[in-house]
Amino acid sequence: MKQWKQTLSSLIHPLIALLIGFLAGAIAISVTGTPILQAYQEMWTGAFGNLYFLTSTLARSTPIILLGLGISLAFRSGYFNLGAEGQMVLGAVAAALTALYMPGSGIVKLLAAMAAGMIAGGLWSLLAAWMDAKFKVNLLISTLLLNYIASLFAGYLVTEPFKDTTGSAALAQSRMIEQGAWLPKLFAGMSLHAGFVLAVVIAILLTLLLRYTVFGYELKITGQNPLFAAYGGVNRTRVMILCMLTSGALAGLAGTVEVLGSQYRYIDGSLTAPGYAWTGLMATLLANSNPLGTTIAAVFLAALQTGAMGLERNTNVPLEISSVIQAALILFISARFTYSFLKRRKEEKNNGATV
Repeated sequence: MKQWKQTLSSLIHPLIALLIGFLAGAIAISVTGTPILQAYQEMWTGAFGNLYFLTSTLARSTPIILLGLGISLAFRSGYFNLGAEGQMVLGAVAAALTALYMPGSGIVKLLAAMAAGMIAGGLWSLLAAWMDAKFKVNLLISTLLLNYIASLFAGYLVTEPFKDTTGSAALAQSRMIEQGAWLPKLFAGMSLHAGFVLAVVIAILLTLLLRYTVFGYELKITGQNPLFAAYGGVNRTRVMILCMLTSGALAGLAGTVEVLGSQYRYIDGSLTAPGYAWTGLMATLLANSNPLGTTIAAVFLAALQTGAMGLERNTNVPLEISSVIQAALILFISARFTYSFLKRRKEEKNNGATV
């Protein structure tokens, strides 16, 4: 009974956030003169109306899920990994180049590309963890700034040494990966690929790891009370390194599955323009860093984006309506975190004064 109460309590804030988001969207829709219920019905149809729209939504949610899982793992441990975008980009370009130049059959290229993408993302995240452990460089700052280096470096690779010169020379992109190294589609003629199944499996495994393993307990206790964790013998540096390495590897995998399952090459800017990393961050915050909740939130946010496309096609409401709803969600989440932070600071100050 107590567990059910805790679950229901944890759902209150996300539900309030969604309500505020849809109210903000309703206000924006009313300005265009379109009936609100009709607009939301069109948005639902555009996201889930038939198998094609459903698979498009799930395909768009795949990198968001993997990015959100990586970020949630870091957040639950008390570390702020804001470098998911750079880790995703490096994972994507590493996967594309591995699939292109790795000798062997299609399945060998596929597996090697997935491993290369995860290693590239993990090592880029590990660099930030090493700078924190060695030089006390704040993770929040280092991971954020490393995004720019990763994006520009990946852009250089497909603009100069590995640029596809056989097709359109106007695009900065790698050559097309051979079909044998593509991730298989789940439905013929649809965009949904096996990367979505992989993302869901990883979400389940992370849930089990956090709930039933010693390492999961160390992550949780380090995030909740680092001083108590240190007193209990938890090695903070080891936890941070393993956590950031795994977080970056999942972000790298997000870029990898997009390259191997959707684009079949690395195209400069194709992963940063849709804002996958920041949507993954939003899904993490909305779900309070719960892996399964992050997965559901990622599908919901992807549905907002694909549904808004259908809404724009059939009504006068512009595509940006999804951005309005997401902005309202961010404002509510930010206000909640700020309130919790100020409340905790006040309690700490009162406790200090009492002593």
